[in-house]
Amino acid sequence: MTVDTSPEAQLEPPRQSSLSTAAARNLASTTKSAPQMQEITSRWLLRMLPWVETKGGTYRVNRRLTYTVGDGTIEFVQDGANVRVIPRELGELALLRGFEDDEVLTAIAGRCVQRDFRAGEVIVERGAPADQIHLIAHGRISQTSVGKYGDDVAVAVLADGDRFGENALLDADATWDYTATAETPGILLTLSRGDFASVLAAAPQLQDHINRFSSLPHQRQNRHGEAEIAMSAGHTGEADLPGAFVDYELKPREYELSIAQTVLRIHTRVADLYNGPHNQTEEQLRLTIEALRERQEHELINNRDFGLLHNAAFKQRIQTHSGPPTPDDLDELLCRRRGSKFFLAHPRTIAAIGREFNARGLYPDHVDVGGQSVPAWRGVPILPCNKIPISKENTSSVLVMRTGEDNQGVIGLRQTGLPEEYEPGLSVRFMGISEQAIISYLVTTYFSAAILVPDALGVLENVQIARRRD
Repeated sequence: MTVDTSPEAQLEPPRQSSLSTAAARNLASTTKSAPQMQEITSRWLLRMLPWVETKGGTYRVNRRLTYTVGDGTIEFVQDGANVRVIPRELGELALLRGFEDDEVLTAIAGRCVQRDFRAGEVIVERGAPADQIHLIAHGRISQTSVGKYGDDVAVAVLADGDRFGENALLDADATWDYTATAETPGILLTLSRGDFASVLAAAPQLQDHINRFSSLPHQRQNRHGEAEIAMSAGHTGEADLPGAFVDYELKPREYELSIAQTVLRIHTRVADLYNGPHNQTEEQLRLTIEALRERQEHELINNRDFGLLHNAAFKQRIQTHSGPPTPDDLDELLCRRRGSKFFLAHPRTIAAIGREFNARGLYPDHVDVGGQSVPAWRGVPILPCNKIPISKENTSSVLVMRTGEDNQGVIGLRQTGLPEEYEPGLSVRFMGISEQAIISYLVTTYFSAAILVPDALGVLENVQIARRRD
């Protein structure tokens, strides 16, 4: 037999002797996965919060009346991201000490304007006219001036509850003796001389008080600032027992259920013809609900009205000792509350915690939570949540909380029994078919969160999570 060894013959492809795989696939059925979604996370916050049935769409948190006049600091009321000064707390100002006209104090408090500041921002400049008082709700502000030899000297460092510029309310010629610079982000309330003068002109009793500067009568409170309950102990015989009642806040905080909602649209031809092996409507609905739950957890963390980061009490927010999250910082969080249930931190923050532990030769414990082994500190699990924001400066926050109504902790709010309820607190309602043959479903969930007492939630702020260069 003669074999053609010419170059042209060697370049010819071999003749096909059987059916190719490419052609065979036209007759074969493929094995298909259900639609995948990268956005899905563990959503530990939704899993760990105890959910409380909220009929009527509103949950009211009743607390004992709390204000502490005479401790030198001013206290504020938080309503989400909005901050108000407690009118009675204005009695900490020297010119208002002992003044008890609630109507006038409320009018002054209503004139205070909220101002958010960032780290490094100059609040006031030395030598500039001083025409307003600043009340620090949260944050740290340093005061510097010029020393005897022309160098910059530190005057003071002010923080939550402090104030400066009190003399500016009455002295038209006042100037700032120092420069005030923000060391951390924060919030302050300002009261201008003009607004104070407007209230003063309409309240002659206030003018009389300022002229007299009477002293503040002693107020009886417990160590938490709650109105004291009178009682007697250790007595014998038929001693006269003091009468008592428990006073409440007159305007308690109310949490209305928030909403996350979307309209799912599916063409009837898709729903009718392309349902094997996966049901198109069910898969579309499953992924929509997953996205809705992710948004729900994001709102529980970041919403300015009820989100945990914005509603944590200022006195329960602490700063790190040196920047990175150290075991000492976590201990500081734990010691401020009883019965801490879990930490919540961004995964990158948890990695930074691990680096600090390793640098100290520590190995965190692991505990079982819902069948999963997670790292823990002092027996309190550290759970990941990628909804906690990371700033441009590579800083984040660590939350720790006590949960449950019985423990006066943090609770989730929802209402079940909704029309066409698909999951607890989530409904899927048929909206009809359009003229373009598109089926629409309204997917809705109602939710919120409430902090029953201030120490139920603590936040470690400005946590440096970037890796240090060696």
